[in-house]
Amino acid sequence: MAEGMKIRATLQGDVADVKALMNHIMETGLRKDANTGKLIPAHFINHVVATLNGKTVLEAQWGAAVAKNPFLGFRVKGAKVGDKIVINAVDNHGEKMSGESAIV
Repeated sequence: MAEGMKIRATLQGDVADVKALMNHIMETGLRKDANTGKLIPAHFINHVVATLNGKTVLEAQWGAAVAKNPFLGFRVKGAKVGDKIVINAVDNHGEKMSGESAIV
């Protein structure tokens, strides 16, 4: 898998605005290869977990309908400057990717 993900987390009051860009092909399994005519196997992120200082704040199950290089945005209440946001993702092939950022 190529470069994992980029995360930016900014504090607005006591709410952290978290934005993550994941680098993944997100292949649905329904598309055909233009040269061979065979179906391209499904390859997509199916589980995402975000933590704030080790406490889970978001958990999601994704399917093949999510676009290539998905963008994830969410807000976390009660965060402080310097808190650590970590996002872990696993795809249907078992490949893992993660990223982390401190809240600024």
